[in-house]
Amino acid sequence: MREQTRKSTSMTLDAKVLDEARALGINLSQAAESGLVAAIRAERARIWKQENAGAIADYNAFLDRDGPPLSGFRKF
Repeated sequence: MREQTRKSTSMTLDAKVLDEARALGINLSQAAESGLVAAIRAERARIWKQENAGAIADYNAFLDRDGPPLSGFRKF
């Protein structure tokens, strides 16, 4: 297994949210890390879509014009 490097950080959170999370026994570090991983994934997807919007539009235009590749060989 690959060893992960952990780094301490400081955050400012809404006091009510923090109190409720602690009362519910939520691991703050794990919750914050999970949220950051999700935000990173979403932002990478948004950037990829933006960077590839032209190619996606070209491919969609191709499909609209010519249909799916090899569609003439379908048996259904």
